[in-house]
Amino acid sequence: MTYLSVIKIAFFIFPFIALLFTIPFILHQYHKYGSINKLRVLIIYSFILYMITIYFLVILPLPSINEVVNMPDSVPQLQPFKFISDISLDTNFDIKNFNTFIPTLTHPSVYTMLFNIIMTIPLGMYLRYYYKYSFLKTFIVTFLISLFFELTQLTGLYWIYPKAYRLFDVDDLITNTLGGVIGFLFMGIVDNFLPTRDEIDKSSIEEGKIVSGLRRITLFFLDTFIYFFLTSIFTIIINKAYVPLISFIIYFAIIPYIWHGKTIGSNFLNVKIVYPNLTFLRSLFRPIFNYMYYFIIPIIILILSFIVISYFNFINSNTIIFLLSLFIVFIYYLINIIIILKNKKIYYDNIFKTEFISTIGKKYN
Repeated sequence: MTYLSVIKIAFFIFPFIALLFTIPFILHQYHKYGSINKLRVLIIYSFILYMITIYFLVILPLPSINEVVNMPDSVPQLQPFKFISDISLDTNFDIKNFNTFIPTLTHPSVYTMLFNIIMTIPLGMYLRYYYKYSFLKTFIVTFLISLFFELTQLTGLYWIYPKAYRLFDVDDLITNTLGGVIGFLFMGIVDNFLPTRDEIDKSSIEEGKIVSGLRRITLFFLDTFIYFFLTSIFTIIINKAYVPLISFIIYFAIIPYIWHGKTIGSNFLNVKIVYPNLTFLRSLFRPIFNYMYYFIIPIIILILSFIVISYFNFINSNTIIFLLSLFIVFIYYLINIIIILKNKKIYYDNIFKTEFISTIGKKYN
């Protein structure tokens, strides 16, 4: 398997891993900064892709168990800088003879050494630029990551295989660590042309002083998740039919009324809902209307779709009827999401005269 094939696999796997990372990333960004900075997204997700790629370069291709069993036992290479003697023995390199340069550079022992250095140069750049690591810390972290890769090989992919299917080589630790150091030094030149991490953070906080549409949508789902999670716990403890209703009143009405327009979720995301004249009934009716609007109305749409199509006998197919109903509900949600993302305000905000206020400014002022 070539390096290019491994990189292609990493790019294929990346969207699935990024998807798992996205929700925690969004929650963390809104909690800490109140916004999602585009440059930060590019840096973080490119770093994830990079780490996936170099990890796959270490473990792939994966042989079968039988292939590993039949492999001769590998002895760890513990002699530092052995690659230098290997190069001198395996090549006819002569610094005075230019014709020996290309054959030497294309020799496996040479380009493997160069590849190990190049592989971790971006790591040193990321650690210095975004994570603001010092030279010593970058050196240590790069060494530890390289050691992790070598131990992955030595343990046969954490004992999944009966023995190591690749050689543990101390020279890989040296060259990988050297790559991280080179990346650190190179970033000292490049980062003069890029916004600093502090500038990215400051810009994020400024953007976070306004509650965006995506932040509102995140808040809705976070509150919903917390409510159902707490309700499930209370139901197990109390086991009464009225628990969901009581939990709803406590979470969406009593807590915001006492906590000046904040729920547990909104406090985490640095948002509060402001009413012109806050009353308990106002704090109760708004969440009731919201959840009816986003849950009850779609259910009614599904029911009406079945009734209308069945009554007029347009299509005598349950599958098509079901898919059409789902499409109608999808359009319903899509329209509302677009309105919120575009205008950051929807008509029921005007009905209840509510405003979403960011508290991130007070946190950093």
